Amino acid sequence: MLGQRWNPPVYIADKSLPFVPLEKEIDALISGCSKKIAVSLQLLKETGMRIGEAWKLKWIDVDEEQSTIKCRAEKHGNPRLFKISSKLISMLNSLPKTSEYVFANGNLSAHRWRFDRQKRRLAEKLQNPRLLQIKFHSLRHWKATMEYHKTKDILRVKQLLGHRNINSTLVYTQLVSFEGDEFDVKATESKKEIEELLKVGFEWVGQDKDGFVFLRKRK
Repeated sequence: MLGQRWNPPVYIADKSLPFVPLEKEIDALISGCSKKIAVSLQLLKETGMRIGEAWKLKWIDVDEEQSTIKCRAEKHGNPRLFKISSKLISMLNSLPKTSEYVFANGNLSAHRWRFDRQKRRLAEKLQNPRLLQIKFHSLRHWKATMEYHKTKDILRVKQLLGHRNINSTLVYTQLVSFEGDEFDVKATESKKEIEELLKVGFEWVGQDKDGFVFLRKRK
């Protein structure tokens, strides 16, 4: 109307690296929170699921015999299958089975509110203000960071998180530093020995045409 042009401001997102808690801080919350919250925290710690994915979990997704959990993806991510510990299975079984959903399809907002309240109480009791920074998504950051630290395999982390775009995963390469790239390497064709090596932290590398399986573990 006045013969002038208005150029709208360009919004530039303020990017920062995510907060990654220590494992002992996560474990302090798991041991100090109520049962339902503790189970959800242990689940997120072991799998790196989003809390929304955990909330969709159904009892039919839990396979006790194989010690696995199926994840129904959200946010256009990919579904995944996770190996879980006997501790987590025991914790899951302590929940009442009053619904087809593991968390009884309860109110997620109320679950967050209860977690925040219990978190504040524990932060004061343990004199650790860092606990106040821990959100459900922080455990996803922790799992991804530890997986990359252990394997230095960004594609494995991408698969773990269910990302479709590798750029979403690359942030986790900036959160850890490596002292070296030395590995203990084992080669075997014994299924029993492979199972034992996997239990103590060795990872599958590949298999040759003669049937030998190669595994490695970071020193």
